[in-house]
Amino acid sequence: MYIVIGGCGRVGAQLATMLSDDGHNVVVIDSDGGSFRRLGTTFNGLTIVGNGFDERVLEKAGIQNADVFIAVTNLDNTNIMAGQVAKKLYGVKKVISRVYYPDREKTYHKLGLETVCGTTLVARKIRDFIIGREFVSEVSLDFNTQLVEIKASATLAGKKVGDVELANEFRPVVIVRDDVSMIVTNETKIAAGDVVIAAVSAGAVSKVSRYYGVEVRSTSAAGLSCPI
Repeated sequence: MYIVIGGCGRVGAQLATMLSDDGHNVVVIDSDGGSFRRLGTTFNGLTIVGNGFDERVLEKAGIQNADVFIAVTNLDNTNIMAGQVAKKLYGVKKVISRVYYPDREKTYHKLGLETVCGTTLVARKIRDFIIGREFVSEVSLDFNTQLVEIKASATLAGKKVGDVELANEFRPVVIVRDDVSMIVTNETKIAAGDVVIAAVSAGAVSKVSRYYGVEVRSTSAAGLSCPI
């Protein structure tokens, strides 16, 4: 895939390096040229100095050819602006924006943007460490599809994404590992402790729960109103 990343902080740099190592074509944008030093030595993508919401910068990055745009700067407004530009002006199908404040996520979802909230991820990890159980927390996307978050169980660990997919019912799309999100391919291996974010057809959540031996709990029931 052709992936453009806005922001080369710790998360952006690690994500860019991981995606590059996975064989994707990656372009990283940051207003501070010095930030590119954070990129791993194996990174073989492109770097561009500029703002991730600047149309000229985005076009230089090849946004018109991008399969995915990810905004992970340390400013919510910058991430949302960049995400909207990528989605609305250039028609990028998959746009993910990082947000720091969970209470803003619902507003961003209304704009048609998918978000990743580090605060929520950490809170959930702490909660699940305390509870010590595998889980699935779900949030409705539309009438036909749901986004579910699964803590990798022994059944999933060590398997490739393509091997655990259930045709037309369950498709992993993102893995969160060490608080860093990465878009998966069929060859991506799931590791113990990963959080797997997947699209599930309506009515198949219980089947996925039984098939992979994980407990299903709603996000709101767990006291967390902020979806991934």
